[in-house]
Amino acid sequence: MSALSILSFIGFTGLVALLSYYRTRDTDENQSEGYFLAGRSLTAPVIAGSLLLTNLSTEQMVGLNGQSYSEGVLVMAWETLAAIAMVVTALLLIPRYLRSGISTIPGFLEERYDTQTKVITSILFLSGYVIVLMPIVLYSGALALATMFDVPGTLGVSNTVALWLTVWAIGSIGSIYAIFGGLKAVAVSDTINAIGLMIGGVLIPVFGLLAIGNGSLVEGISTLYSENPDKFVAAGGPDSSVPLATIFTGMMLVQLFYWGTNQAIIQRALGAKNLVEAQKGLLYAACFKILGPLIVVLPGIIAWHLFQGDLDMADQAYPRLVNEVLPVWLRGFFAAVLFGAILSSFNSALNSSVTLFGMDIYRRFFRPEATDPQVVSAGKAFGMVLAVAAMLIAPSIAHAPQGLFGYLQEVNGAYSIPILTIVVVGILSKTVPPIAAKIGLASGVVLYILSQFVLKPSLGEDGYPHYLHVMFVLFVLNVSIMLLIGRMRPMDRSWTPPGDSPVDMTPWRMAKPVGLMVVLVVLSTYVIFR
Repeated sequence: MSALSILSFIGFTGLVALLSYYRTRDTDENQSEGYFLAGRSLTAPVIAGSLLLTNLSTEQMVGLNGQSYSEGVLVMAWETLAAIAMVVTALLLIPRYLRSGISTIPGFLEERYDTQTKVITSILFLSGYVIVLMPIVLYSGALALATMFDVPGTLGVSNTVALWLTVWAIGSIGSIYAIFGGLKAVAVSDTINAIGLMIGGVLIPVFGLLAIGNGSLVEGISTLYSENPDKFVAAGGPDSSVPLATIFTGMMLVQLFYWGTNQAIIQRALGAKNLVEAQKGLLYAACFKILGPLIVVLPGIIAWHLFQGDLDMADQAYPRLVNEVLPVWLRGFFAAVLFGAILSSFNSALNSSVTLFGMDIYRRFFRPEATDPQVVSAGKAFGMVLAVAAMLIAPSIAHAPQGLFGYLQEVNGAYSIPILTIVVVGILSKTVPPIAAKIGLASGVVLYILSQFVLKPSLGEDGYPHYLHVMFVLFVLNVSIMLLIGRMRPMDRSWTPPGDSPVDMTPWRMAKPVGLMVVLVVLSTYVIFR
C-alpha cells in the first residue's frame, strides 16, 4: 500500500477519534446511566448509524460476498429480512423496553421472571460474546487488514505473527473506545464511520460494474445480469446455504433475536432520549438495511463474473475485488472505513459485556451497595479482562471451518434461540412462571448443542435438517413447554408491565407507515428476483 494510502488511513481514523472525543467530552461517564446508556441522550441519526455499523463488519463484507460469489443473490435474505425484524422491534419491542426503563435485556427478564433468570441470561450473552462473536470479528478483521497493508511483507514477519499483531492492534484500540468511552463514544464513532462505510462500500460495486462495462455503469449492470442469470435467483434450493423454506422458519427467528433482543444491538435504542428517537433510529436503519445487498452481496456476484475459477476459496472474492477495481488513492480511505467497521462490531460487543457485568452481576452478587462510580469502575476492569481473552482466542480461529459467517450464525444458535424464546413468551404471556423460563433456557441450549455438535457430526450432514430449521423446531418446542408449564403452574400473580418510564413514550406518528413501506419493499425484492 502506498504512502498516500497509509496517510489517508491514519487521517480518517484520527478524525473519527477526535470527533468522538469532542461529542462525548461533556457526558458524565462516572454514572451508570451516562456510561452504559449515554445518559439516555441518543438521537435517531446516531442510533441508526451505530446500529448499521455495529452489524456490518468484515465477517459480513468478506463472508457474505464470499457466499454470493458461490451462490448468488439468494444470500441477500440475511440483509433484507433484517429490515422486517427491525420494524417489529421498533413497533412492538422497543416501546415495552423503554417503558420499563431497563438498561439490559436480562434486566427486562428479571422484571418479568426473576433474578436467577436474569443472571443465567447475562452469562449466556457474555459467553457468546467472548468465545464466539468478538474473536471472530477480530480474526476476520485482522486477516483483511493484514492482507491490505501486507503486514507480513512490511514487517518481515510470518503470516501467523502478522495476524497476532493485527488482532492485538484492533483489540487494543477497540477497547479504548468501549471501556473508557462508554456507549456514547461507541455510538458517535460508529455514526461517523457509518457514513464512510456507506460511501466506500458503494464504491466497490460501482467500480466493479464500470470494469465489467468498460467504463459504462449501465452496460456493466446489463452484462452482469445477462451473462449470470443463475446468480440472480432469490429462491435458494434445498442444498443452498439459505434454502427458501428457511426464510419462513429459523431465518426470521435469528433476525428477531439479533435486532430485538441482542444486547450489543438493542442497547443503542435503549439509550434513546425518547420513544420517537428510538423508533426513528430503528426505522431509518431498516431503510438503509434494504440497500445492504449492494455492499455485501452484489460485489460477490461481480467478483464471480471477473474471477470465476481463479480463486482458491470463495472468501477471497471481496478482498480480491477491492484490490483489482479500487483506485490506489482510495484504498487508504477504504481501509480506514473497514477498520472502523471492525472496531464497531468488537467494541459494541465489549461495551455490552461491560454493561451486562456491571448492571446484572456485579451489583447483584459482589457489591449490592456499590455506588454508580464503583459499578462503572468494576465494569471497566471486567471489560479489560474480556478484551484480553478475546484477543488470545481470535488467532486460533485460523483453524476453524471455512465460511465464517455461516459458522458464526450456527454457533450463535446455542444461546440466541433460547433467549429469544423466553423473551417472546414473557411478553405474550403474563402467567408463565420463572421456572418455565429456566427450563426453556436449559432445554434450548442443551438440545441445540446435541443436535448440531453431537448428532450432526455422527449422522453426517447429508440429509440432516438445516440448522435454521432446527432452530425453528426447538423454538416451537420450547415455547410449547413453557406455555404448558404456565397452564399447569401459573404464577401466583399476573405480571403487569410498569407504567412509569424515564423517557417520553409518545410514539412516532410515521412509525407504522414507514414500517409498512419497508416490509413491502422487502417482499418486492423476492418478486423481482423470483
